[in-house]
Amino acid sequence: MEDRVCVGAISGAFGVRGEVRLKSFCAEPEAIADYAPLYTEDGTRRFEVKLTRPVKGGFAARLTGIATKEQADDLRGTRLFADRDVLPALPEDEFYHADLIGLEVVDTGGQVLGRVHAVHDHGAGDLLEIHGPGLKSTVLLPFTGECVPNVDLAAGRLIADPPDGLFS
Repeated sequence: MEDRVCVGAISGAFGVRGEVRLKSFCAEPEAIADYAPLYTEDGTRRFEVKLTRPVKGGFAARLTGIATKEQADDLRGTRLFADRDVLPALPEDEFYHADLIGLEVVDTGGQVLGRVHAVHDHGAGDLLEIHGPGLKSTVLLPFTGECVPNVDLAAGRLIADPPDGLFS
């Protein structure tokens, strides 16, 4: 899966003729079709994608091999992945969420705070979900230049300068 990045998810059938409701996680939502073929998380299924129209929460889309409402319904909750090499290159200060997950988090003094478990985007900016052995509960760290001044993918870590009291 390191060669693939999650670009969308199927939220169920749309209509009765085999279309799916497709939610895009791409910066330009309609670009999801440009990254086809898309694969299921386990890589066992592969789909070409044709967006048919925008709908609330995403797009109605046709996937190869899906011809009935029942087949479309069976895909509800399926996350779709694109090969990394078909995705656009990112500027130096931008990252795919998949690249941040698993990074070690250290503070500006070099003390290990935990690891990035997930990245959440609820509309107001990304939050890094940090888990660690010394933490009483999960910590949500804003993914801003102020709170995360350095991300070093090659070293597998990021440096955090969290607000006071966040990790105590």
